[in-house]
Amino acid sequence: MIFCRLLGLVLCGNAITVYLASHSIPLAVVATLACSLLLQVVYFGSVLFLTWRSSCACRAGERAEHFGRAGKLDSNQDLHEVTNE
Repeated sequence: MIFCRLLGLVLCGNAITVYLASHSIPLAVVATLACSLLLQVVYFGSVLFLTWRSSCACRAGERAEHFGRAGKLDSNQDLHEVTNE
């Protein structure tokens, strides 16, 4: 809900600013549509970035878990070697 209000505020503010600067309704419409497209591209890019970052964090957790298990296996093998000697 907040996002929609903020988006509307930005687009209306952009339209009013362009109209007051140029006194041209068609230019204000085109600039507002361009602003809307730019906001959508930025939003899509941020979603992709967050998805990529979460997958990297997940993989880092898997690697840490894997190395943690490897350390446990090495300790068990050392213990097994000591008991066999």
